[in-house]
Amino acid sequence: MSSSRTTMITRQDDEETPLLQQPIARTPLPWDQFWIILFLQLPDSLVFQTLAPFTPQLIRDIGVTKGDESQVGHYVGILQSSYYTAQALTILHWSRLSDHIGRKPLILTALLAIAVSMFSFGLSRTFLGLVFRSGMLYNDPSQSIIDILISRVFCGAFNGSNGIVKSMVMDITDTTNLPKAYGYMPLPWMLGAIVGPLIGGSLSRPADRFPEIFGRSAFLKSYPYLLPCAVPAIFASVAWLVTYFRFRESVSTRASPWRLIRGWFLRQSDIRPSMPLNSALASSGEANFEEVPSKPLSLRASLTPKVLTVTASYVTMAVFYMAFSSILPLFYATPIEFGGLSLDPPRIGTILAASGVAHSVFQLLFYARLHDHFGAGAIHTAGVSSGIPIVILFPVINVLARVHGMGLVVWSCVAAQHVLTTSLMMCNPCLALFIRAAAPNRASLGATNGIAQMVAAGARIIAPASATSVFSYSMREGHDAWLVYYFLMVIAFLAVGTSLLLPRDPSVWEDRQ
Repeated sequence: MSSSRTTMITRQDDEETPLLQQPIARTPLPWDQFWIILFLQLPDSLVFQTLAPFTPQLIRDIGVTKGDESQVGHYVGILQSSYYTAQALTILHWSRLSDHIGRKPLILTALLAIAVSMFSFGLSRTFLGLVFRSGMLYNDPSQSIIDILISRVFCGAFNGSNGIVKSMVMDITDTTNLPKAYGYMPLPWMLGAIVGPLIGGSLSRPADRFPEIFGRSAFLKSYPYLLPCAVPAIFASVAWLVTYFRFRESVSTRASPWRLIRGWFLRQSDIRPSMPLNSALASSGEANFEEVPSKPLSLRASLTPKVLTVTASYVTMAVFYMAFSSILPLFYATPIEFGGLSLDPPRIGTILAASGVAHSVFQLLFYARLHDHFGAGAIHTAGVSSGIPIVILFPVINVLARVHGMGLVVWSCVAAQHVLTTSLMMCNPCLALFIRAAAPNRASLGATNGIAQMVAAGARIIAPASATSVFSYSMREGHDAWLVYYFLMVIAFLAVGTSLLLPRDPSVWEDRQ
């Protein structure tokens, strides 16, 4: 009888083991919709990279600095911060609105804002004068800078695509294919980083650069920066058409915008909320969301402990990354005797471009595999922890450059710093998984993304200005040259501390919903 019982147990183990070891079925990526999401990000990435090469010269041309070269950077900074300030004030509202009326109308609005703002930016020297002053605007530099600011503020205020695109990706994927989807997300930004500077640098002032082709065009002589601005504007227009005709709404919209507005004013409560369309959301732990009423929550109700935890981790990581990104080119350009590397702009541009391409390719090829092996929590903690040696390498590289010159040892340390930055870059897809898991319910996914993107936009405003100011202060005679690195180190430790508040895997939060 004992032998028979042993045989029964062995047979039972043999029958159960394959089931226990059976791998989780992975949902294929919905490429018929996902490629559209990738494509509609390209205009946004082109805007930033296209404007960067010629914005300083544009500031000089309109005469707002009155010949003071030291003021060029000041006005360029104002121009950049105006966009992020407008976006920080509006992105949460756009993301919450997408939970009610759907993602598609707001993405179309964002693409239209990019197209209109880029055309107006290219016409900024006489944009308002074209309507009000019959072209007299050339004589008023202060009005010209206001025109440019209006273009960037308009784009930032109506371009809520950062948060909405992330919500769209989460709508059409599940927990099995979301890491793979985020491996592809850097592709549009990598293409923008490669193509954008070429467009901005080559097509600005075309009558001067290509006189045999554009030398006879009085229009392009009057508007020397319209041609490079038109390229991302045209891309945005094409993306608008593709999205309008090919993209299927990723949430089922039951309340029209006019009904929603009427309900807000009349405080009606009969507006039916939106629900995700993708049936894949019910798999791999997503069924727990269906137990929660699919109704968008108020902002106060959306600020759950999970949302606050992931937001804290997001903002500290974003502050560190933006501060580091602002310091890096300054460090390269600063003379060696003042604490930098004395590199010229072409070499700095080459290093940053090569680094950006390498980071994107690495994330595309390896992020999904690393996620499957280590989990999102471990990758994120390792990423923000890499910020500590990244900061330490700054003074080390400068000391080596002082002692040995720009030799192999220095370039090896520069390469090591960029390799460590690859780990830091992978924090973004990890945090996207935690944001998705932290959402109080599926109908509040847009609001949760909006909260995270709002604080990230705030980090983009504060971090670069504060980091560059501390860097300039530390470079002055009589001050501690390492002060800026102490500043970065404090932020890095804060980022590591907030990362430890996250669970090892986002599914832990989803299982507790």
